[in-house]
Amino acid sequence: MQYLFTFFALTAIFRIEKPADAPPPNIVLIFMDDLGYGDLECYGGYPQHTPNLNRLAAEGMRLTNYYAAQAVCSASRAALLTGCYPNRVGISGALNHESKIALHPREETIAELLKAKGYRTGIFGKWHLGSREPFLPLQQGFDEYFGLPYSNDMWPVNYDGTPLDTTNYRGRYPILPLMEGNQPLRYLKTLDDQADLTKVYTERAVRFIKENHEKPFFLYLPHAMPHVPLAASQNFRGKSGQGLFGDVLMEIDWSVGEVMRALEMHGLSNNTLFIFTSDNGPWRTYGNHAGSTGGLREGKGTAWDGGVKVPCIMRWPGRIAAGSVCNKLVAAMDLLPTIAHACKADLPKEKIDGVSLWPLLDAQPGANPRTEFVYYYDRNNLKGIRKGQWKLVFPCSSQTYLHPGATADDGFPGKWGKTEVPLALYDLSSDPAETIDLKDRHPDVVTELSALADKYRRMLGDDLVKVEGTEVRAPGKVE
Repeated sequence: MQYLFTFFALTAIFRIEKPADAPPPNIVLIFMDDLGYGDLECYGGYPQHTPNLNRLAAEGMRLTNYYAAQAVCSASRAALLTGCYPNRVGISGALNHESKIALHPREETIAELLKAKGYRTGIFGKWHLGSREPFLPLQQGFDEYFGLPYSNDMWPVNYDGTPLDTTNYRGRYPILPLMEGNQPLRYLKTLDDQADLTKVYTERAVRFIKENHEKPFFLYLPHAMPHVPLAASQNFRGKSGQGLFGDVLMEIDWSVGEVMRALEMHGLSNNTLFIFTSDNGPWRTYGNHAGSTGGLREGKGTAWDGGVKVPCIMRWPGRIAAGSVCNKLVAAMDLLPTIAHACKADLPKEKIDGVSLWPLLDAQPGANPRTEFVYYYDRNNLKGIRKGQWKLVFPCSSQTYLHPGATADDGFPGKWGKTEVPLALYDLSSDPAETIDLKDRHPDVVTELSALADKYRRMLGDDLVKVEGTEVRAPGKVE
């Protein structure tokens, strides 16, 4: 597998220019749920075998410093689709059927930008940015929508698959709807009902490619898995030899292969920008039903790197050097301007936070479009900031998995833990696990990053120090 680890610095000699008269590229964006940095074989993951994802990486670029915007579902998805930090557009946490906010229809998504360029747009999977009109995908630029309106654990079913009654707060969720357009198509009532989600999403994605292969398209495939409750279809259940989590990853890898084969069948591979990534890191409280951070600190629900640093693979034969690796800092917000650049689409009218990654994907010498990243969590707490190799963590409360009983197995959650975090400075180039506090050795870096954080507080706010941001936009209000 040495071919997967070609040094990024050597890729410039393999650059191939796109012909001036080339047709608009297709965009395929596969977005996993709770997939960790250490879950994929091509990122050093063990023991799962993911041959299709290995191939995708071998034919494209692995980004090794890619960050989701926040370590929670709705906030992360808002950032991906709008190119904004989620607090800029007023989204935080994980929205459910009772949420009084949603992504505002005025926010321009990737789908809306590409639809304006004549693209056919489809989403097959989890939305999680508003569960009723006018906040569903068809009102945010998508021509087709088939999937769940929110997370697959937001239903009245216990961890062992038995029904819950209304004495349990989770039992007060409605039955989980599988949507077609703006209406429920059917309802998921059991774990077996969820077992075919990866399969049916993949089948719909393949059909979308077949039906639109003669026109440019944007395919957004946000899988439900490996978010709990885990479920795999009959063809994969018990087949990995690595438990249910391994079965789920095996089916995800199959799904990626099916999409790749559909592109090949219609002669589209060389004119498709294919992106694979995750919304946040693993929900480690679920033990053997959760993934791996690859040694990064903590996980989902935290502002540590285990919560937000995730895999990202990009492939576009002839445009992105095969087998290349990029270790520059990039973030989910950067995908919108990157895709817009590739498709010659306009950027949103309102301010965004993303930057185009094309200087990196083109292997331009010295390219480094993003140098800063801010770690917000909770409603709007600025918990840390990164510049270059340095990460400054601010005093705050944090969820933690580092306590007795933090994890459980076989689909049941461990106990919630909380810890107080002191001011600390970490050098992520030598200490990616964030274990050695260097603030006393580098007070100048602390001063520099603290001043930079104040700039973001003025723009986006910070509930920890009670600062209101001047550049935040209100979310949509759900009646």
